[in-house]
Amino acid sequence: MLPDFRLRQREYLLEISRAMTARLDLASLLELTLQSAVEILSGQAGLITLRHEDGKFAPFASIGLPRQAVPLFEPLWRDLDANKKKEENSLNDIALRLALASRAAGMVLRQVVALPLEIGEDIIGYIFIFRTYGVAFSDNDQHVLSSFAHQAAIAVHNAQLYQALSAEHARLNAIIENSGDGVMIINPYRIIQTWNRALANLTGISTDDALGRPCYEVLNLRTNQGVSVCHTQCPLIRPPVDGRLFAEGMHQRADGMLISLANHYSPQKNDDSKITQVIANVRDVTHFHEAEQLKQTLLSVISHELKTPVSIIKGYAGTLAREDANWDKATLAEGLAVIEEEADRLDKQINNLLEASRLQAGGFKLRLGYLDLAQVTRLAVQNLHATTTKHTFEVDFPLDYPAVLGDYERLREVITNLIGNAIKYSPEGGIIKVNGQYDRHKKLVYLTVSDQGIGIAPTDQEHVFDRFYRVDNRLARQTPGTGLGLFLVREMVKAHGGRVWVESASGKGSVFTIELPVGLDEQWLLTDSKKITN
Repeated sequence: MLPDFRLRQREYLLEISRAMTARLDLASLLELTLQSAVEILSGQAGLITLRHEDGKFAPFASIGLPRQAVPLFEPLWRDLDANKKKEENSLNDIALRLALASRAAGMVLRQVVALPLEIGEDIIGYIFIFRTYGVAFSDNDQHVLSSFAHQAAIAVHNAQLYQALSAEHARLNAIIENSGDGVMIINPYRIIQTWNRALANLTGISTDDALGRPCYEVLNLRTNQGVSVCHTQCPLIRPPVDGRLFAEGMHQRADGMLISLANHYSPQKNDDSKITQVIANVRDVTHFHEAEQLKQTLLSVISHELKTPVSIIKGYAGTLAREDANWDKATLAEGLAVIEEEADRLDKQINNLLEASRLQAGGFKLRLGYLDLAQVTRLAVQNLHATTTKHTFEVDFPLDYPAVLGDYERLREVITNLIGNAIKYSPEGGIIKVNGQYDRHKKLVYLTVSDQGIGIAPTDQEHVFDRFYRVDNRLARQTPGTGLGLFLVREMVKAHGGRVWVESASGKGSVFTIELPVGLDEQWLLTDSKKITN
């Protein structure tokens, strides 16, 4: 039979071993290991060193030693080769090493026992137990510590693995959470397990609302015809022949915005080639579709709006040049007038396209000078008045309306464009009012152009200043144009440090308002000086 103290010792070792293996936090595990080892061996202090990736040992935990004194015990583990076997690291000179270390630390430590923490053939660290009195550690103490060190090594190794796994998991979570792209991870049943911040911002669906739900309910992408991509065309359910796990469709956010999303799926498989999870990379491709649509619109504009005047010019020129005809002067004058009118129209459309191109390329230039905006407006009204017999014009500017710093030709074009649109989109005639206002306190001038025409629907008002955008109504379809006029108005006004907006209602006319600073402030000049030439 085992003596009582050996039996109690063994039971204590089993209890401590169970407690150690239940802990995965390395710091608390090392603290428990040292406390238990010091207690079971009747020591007064203890120290654990662990091996770094470079193979060198360093202290990770201590008990009974002042923290500032721990580095002074470095002679105890100096030159220990972590790759040597235990018998080669016999530590015969441990007493001498302890004497050097305790003297340097100013402490009285008379006995030490040290054993390696081993996992197979690898030594992952050492455990040192100290006594302040002269009784040496017995063979039984060595045996107890050896058993203890074996259990501690396993527990420490597990804790290190868990710590490394947790760090890697945290790193991956940080990468996913802070990714610029939307990331969704789903299980084999298409239940959402991960929904990162970018995807929440992109879709307007919070992480809490997405987790634990089927992806085809949360992100139910649809085609332009309203067919559910996730239900009928999901590549995870019906893999395509080319093997590309890709889906694209429209998603309507809670705020009503419609965006186009593209999902790239990447299945993760286990050793049995079974899918354990699927990572979906989600991107907003709305701007790509808009660019493609813009390209198609441009081609349509070029093929229709430019081709029409060219065809008319060619037709009239060919007719007037016929050798078998003898045209009178009135017919010749009429034909040449049409050719000139269509040539002017073609020239204007080409200039608009060039201006839009310059704006896009950042090559927009202003030639600044102080000008009388009221006089510019009156001249524009006078020129356009001759183009209509159905409209009357009212121009009203206050006497204190100041001169503004601007580009004469650009601002004349802006005003002409707005008044021309007022004429064009009020086909039944009516009054066109052009008014000026001056805010002396804010140093801002305002110019408004209002008509009694067909008006603009609320859904179209936010887009009327976009490139190539034309309101979808019967009159707009019958009226020639490239959809660049109001785009150029907005960009020219912005180039002057101002802004433009519209207030309108269907069937009740429109009011376009321009706001311009009297003079351009210094900060604007610094940030936009590339647009200015004198």
